[in-house]
Amino acid sequence: MTDTERFFCADAARTRHDPLAGTAPYGTVWILIEYRQGWPVNGFAGLDLDSHTKALVMEAAQQAQARILLIRRPGRRDSGDDNRWAVLCHGKGGTLLQRWGIWRRDADLTQIIPALEAPGTSDLRPVILVCAHGLHDTCCAVRGLPTGRMLSSLWPDLVWECSHVGGDRFAANIVVVPDGVYYGGLDARTAITVIEEHMADRIRADHLRGYTTLSPPQQAAVIAVLRQFGPAGRNDYTIGETVRHDRGWHIKVTGRPPHLSELSVEVLPRRTSPRQLTCRGPADSSAVRYEVTSIRTPSPSIDE
Repeated sequence: MTDTERFFCADAARTRHDPLAGTAPYGTVWILIEYRQGWPVNGFAGLDLDSHTKALVMEAAQQAQARILLIRRPGRRDSGDDNRWAVLCHGKGGTLLQRWGIWRRDADLTQIIPALEAPGTSDLRPVILVCAHGLHDTCCAVRGLPTGRMLSSLWPDLVWECSHVGGDRFAANIVVVPDGVYYGGLDARTAITVIEEHMADRIRADHLRGYTTLSPPQQAAVIAVLRQFGPAGRNDYTIGETVRHDRGWHIKVTGRPPHLSELSVEVLPRRTSPRQLTCRGPADSSAVRYEVTSIRTPSPSIDE
């Protein structure tokens, strides 16, 4: 690359065919804070807010193992309405909870703290977050902004731009919460298909980075099953026994009808050679990719 050429990590990842499977960070609780002005590189931590309020919210988020994301509506930023905040939780048994509020003063954000203890109602539609944090990584703006605008034209009440979600090289990145589903490698056209399918509870392997309730090898196992046997609902496959062995993992995946009831999946980790992974990365880094080497149905017993 010459001095005049600019490096874009998402372009490089697509050229290398970097795999998406197993790249969704673990998480079951999200704090969303609407902030319509520019986002600092480190998101909420860098905002010019009352330091005491900010410390309380960050401490509560850490104790709840919640991720704080800044949000704003795509397009023109109207400053006339109150800012919103939300706590979203993917609870036990797949219960999806949301609690929303408004804030006018910095101190109003302390409402988030009790909301983490009682995260609200389960009758709300999912929230579609499109990473557009350009100050954190250029590709998130270049690819995320047009994707967010397109989706917002179809689902204006559900779509928000958000701050850094991880995996910049997979921009445009979309996270559906509190479902806990990461998608990547998208553009305005493919994002429409992905979200249409998601809203119909038909999750496909294409563009799927993983479910945030699973570990990376478990994510890779489920994605491989979806790729081989076709799309399925968010909760149609569950993870059973996961055994770590000297080379990788043996993972049992259980399906609900009409899907196969039980599958055994072998997953091996592979570390890539060092390469530049983000637009602003100061040095080359390696990444772990999760290779599924086999998917088997259990052998029938002798008595069958």
